[in-house]
Amino acid sequence: MNPAGEVNPSSDFWRGRRVLLTGHTGFKGGWLALWLSRLGAQVTGIALAPDTSPALYDLAAIAGRLHDSHFCDIRDYATLETLIRQANPEVVFHLAAQPLVRASYADPLTTFSTNVQGTANVLEALRKVDSVKVCVAVTTDKVYRNIETFYPYRESDPLGGHDPYSASKAASELVISCYRESFLSAKGVALASARAGNVIGGGDWAADRLLPDAVRAWGKAEPLLIRRPDSVRPWQHVLEPLAGYLRLAESMWSQPSLAGAYNFGPPTDSAATVRNVVELARAAFGVGEVSWGTEDAGPHEAGLLTLDVSKARYDLAVTSQWTLEESVSRTMNWYRRLGEGIEAATLCAEDIVDYENAMAGSSG
Repeated sequence: MNPAGEVNPSSDFWRGRRVLLTGHTGFKGGWLALWLSRLGAQVTGIALAPDTSPALYDLAAIAGRLHDSHFCDIRDYATLETLIRQANPEVVFHLAAQPLVRASYADPLTTFSTNVQGTANVLEALRKVDSVKVCVAVTTDKVYRNIETFYPYRESDPLGGHDPYSASKAASELVISCYRESFLSAKGVALASARAGNVIGGGDWAADRLLPDAVRAWGKAEPLLIRRPDSVRPWQHVLEPLAGYLRLAESMWSQPSLAGAYNFGPPTDSAATVRNVVELARAAFGVGEVSWGTEDAGPHEAGLLTLDVSKARYDLAVTSQWTLEESVSRTMNWYRRLGEGIEAATLCAEDIVDYENAMAGSSG
């Protein structure tokens, strides 16, 4: 539980809190920036400029909601260290990354340098800042050595990674563990890694992402091309893991012993195939043609992945609030309403309020 004994992220905890957020120009980072702003945090963002057009960062005018926003490559240590020292953060969320599997095949060196050395740069800079007390470093559910069985991976299972993205994130987990054990724990900094399942939600325009691809295709009355319809993933709305990150940071503030690795995802039995998600999306969108591919289309991607999320449930009281059906429906509705002229910031705020209400209801 958080320090106030509440289930929702505590505005009492976050109000005025100096927060450093890397990756605030991305999809998940943008949503987290908006939520932290709503909670009253003093947020400094560090990230590359948005790499999609449109971008949630621009549409929701996120820069104007933050204390400060900087465009900086986390591989540039000198600049990064200066910006972090100036921010003087108390809490850090490290989300900046090269986040795409297929892009990692096209450019493995950028993927490794960003996800491994970039993470080391962030943690090294934090080692030199006395203000920081908590850091949540976000990796992925793909850090595990995936043997493609229905076994749900636990935080203690071996790390691995077939593709460059997964391998780079597994390597970043070793960097995180090293800095926690060698440096930050002794400084009184609680450092955790967060391994989240596949996220969906409005405001994502990245290439090779299932629902953004569907919106793009169906919006132009074109068929959606699906590479691997029977792949299984732990799908969840973007607010689900973000709620977990916020809860984790609040909990470690008062209980530094909670530092470590955490899975965040839906209940294990809620994992679903790509085909299931596409059919839900098509029903929510109203129309949409689909061209189903074969399992061997394109470079290797894991066919089956599920997570054991019992640690987050028992240690942090983190539970999923929205079913897969509701998450997909909300996502497609977000894009539809954006097309009707509703502002992106308004759409995000509505979802955040609804999610907070769901959490409040489940704890009552």
